[in-house]
This record gives sequence, structure tokens and C-alpha cells, in this order.
Amino acid sequence: MIILGIILSVFAIGFFCWLLFTLAVYALPFFVGMTAAFAAYHHGYGMLGSGLIAIVVGAGVLVLGQILFAAVRVPILRACIALIFAIPAAVAGYHATLGIAHICIPAGTLSQILALLGAALVGGTAWSRMAIFIPPATGEVMQEGSVPPAAFLPGQRLGRAVAVHLDHARPTSR
Repeated sequence: MIILGIILSVFAIGFFCWLLFTLAVYALPFFVGMTAAFAAYHHGYGMLGSGLIAIVVGAGVLVLGQILFAAVRVPILRACIALIFAIPAAVAGYHATLGIAHICIPAGTLSQILALLGAALVGGTAWSRMAIFIPPATGEVMQEGSVPPAAFLPGQRLGRAVAVHLDHARPTSR
């Protein structure tokens, strides 16, 4: 029974780490939604109204961030938008990793180092997951999952699928 408990504990910690990395990009919308819910509750909207406000505001922040990140093409502004989403994820990753480290390691320098490492990894994951929301470079998808290069150099050979696609895409003049 003790061995089963140890095995299940390892799987539970692995599951929570996977969950943390998967949901890292949603830390900012969650924090903003909860703040809006608390403000709405303190202004008398009740539990149901506050919950609905939290969902709407959190979803709005996520959609606004995705739209801004996809629409802005200046790299420094994109980095700032991704950083706005990555910092709350890093804070959440720090505290989650510190909590997991305190299960095995007494409070001290090693647990702080592990927590900082966890914060960097979770923040980096949120940063990279923002890139998932980027549309293709030209916005044109040729085949399932394939995207044409942004520009062809003169004399560059095209692959067969690209050449066939470009031939069919040209309007015929009659």
C-alpha cells in the first residue's frame, strides 16, 4: 500500500506540473477575471453576477491579448504583449514550484532555487505559447499545415506542391 501511495504521488505531481505548464498562458486572464469578480461582488452584484463578470472579463482579456499579439508586427511590441502574459504565469509558477519543493525539501536555499527555476520555465512556456496565436506569415495556407515562405528569391527552386498550387492560383486570361 505504501508503494502504491508513492507511485500515485509521483503521478499526481506530474499531473499538476503538466496542468501548470498547460494553463500558464491563462494566468493573466484568470487574475484579471478574479479581480473583476471581487470588485463586482463588493459592489453588490452577488455570487452569480460576479462569476459571470469574471468569465466575461477573463475571456475578454485573453481574446484581446491574442488579437493584439497577432495584429502587431513590431517585434518589441509583441515581446511586451507576451511579457504581460508571461509575468503572471511566472509568479504562479514560482509559487506552485515552491509549494511542490516544500513537500520534499525543507525551506531553504535549494527550495528557492527550484522555485526560481520553475518560475523561469513556466514563464518561458507562457511566452512561447503566445506564439501559437500567430497567424501564418502570408495568411495563405496551401495544403493542410503547409505555409508558403514569405518571399522567394530569384532563381530559387520551388517544391512541386508549391509550384502546382501557384499554377492553379493564377487567373487565366481568355
